[in-house]
Amino acid sequence: MDDIKNLWEQFTEIFTYTFLHVEIWRLVVACVIIVFSFFMRKFFVNLILSLLRKVTQKTKTTLDDELILAIDPPARLLVIALGFSIAFGLIGIPIHAESFAGHVLRSAVAFTIFWALYRAGDILAKLFERVAKRTRTTLDDILIPYITKGIKVIVIIIGISVIAKEWNYDLGALLTGLGLGGLAFALAAQETVANFFGGLTIMVDKPFQIGDWIQTPDVEGTVEDIGFRSTRVRTFAHALVTVPNSGLAKSNITNWSRMGKRRITFRMSLTFATSAQQMETAVARIRDMLEGHPDIHPDTIFVFFDGFSENGPELFLYFFTKTTIWKEYLKVKEDVNLKLMHILDDLGVKVAYPSMSIYMENQHCKSE
Repeated sequence: MDDIKNLWEQFTEIFTYTFLHVEIWRLVVACVIIVFSFFMRKFFVNLILSLLRKVTQKTKTTLDDELILAIDPPARLLVIALGFSIAFGLIGIPIHAESFAGHVLRSAVAFTIFWALYRAGDILAKLFERVAKRTRTTLDDILIPYITKGIKVIVIIIGISVIAKEWNYDLGALLTGLGLGGLAFALAAQETVANFFGGLTIMVDKPFQIGDWIQTPDVEGTVEDIGFRSTRVRTFAHALVTVPNSGLAKSNITNWSRMGKRRITFRMSLTFATSAQQMETAVARIRDMLEGHPDIHPDTIFVFFDGFSENGPELFLYFFTKTTIWKEYLKVKEDVNLKLMHILDDLGVKVAYPSMSIYMENQHCKSE
């Protein structure tokens, strides 16, 4: 029994020894606390988050549930920082304002907070998307990704400023020192700035939207993406063209998708053998056909005997389709052409083609 008592006294005496002026038992307990915080961080965080989920489950929206998932990793880091704080206090490491350990712990806490805010930016983006879906304009759909990125950049800048201030670094002096370099950078980035403001002009004026069919002096196709620097247009040859916004904002832009109706106009020459009665009947029947066509816009329909061309009497047709979609437009145009041919066939009228007729007169010469 005395041997066991002596062994226990020797064992406990070891823990009274000091290492770097700190008792061994304090170092051991501090290490246990740190290891414990690493292993138990998931348990503590899940326990707290499960209590929060019981509250969020009662709400209709799922954004609060996603917010809980967003703060999960930063909360685990916060538990580790708390463990280090307790361990430092136990072994006597000062964590006051000017101590190195204090700077480290407060920087870790600040990093945790801004990390959580950064991750919450994605939740805010989803909220903006839901609001944008309720509006008719697509401008907010275009701006949402940039607003989200802007919020995240602001969070990063503020976070870096807070942590730098904790370590007594003056970012203002650093930015002042970069003034000359910033001037040179601004001169080199003039084109980028011009594209940026060109993108803003396009988004505000809205000459076109994503999905519109546009035509400029340089490109024609469907708009796939509108960015702050450039706009991507998919041509009908399925090539993707990236157009700088600065040039696009200065160009004449024809937005074919904004047409309320699509025009069809042409002239058609008939043969000289066409009689006046045939011409009158043809004009009347063609006009009636167009006015009764379900896909032809009734407001503007012109069908007239316009005059005589080199090949024969000429009809002038001018009207609009109700659809502006290219494929449907071609179907309507084809249907009108076929109906037009049937009318001419019924009347026995032929379409003239470029030709030349030579008339030869026989002369009888008398010889004496």
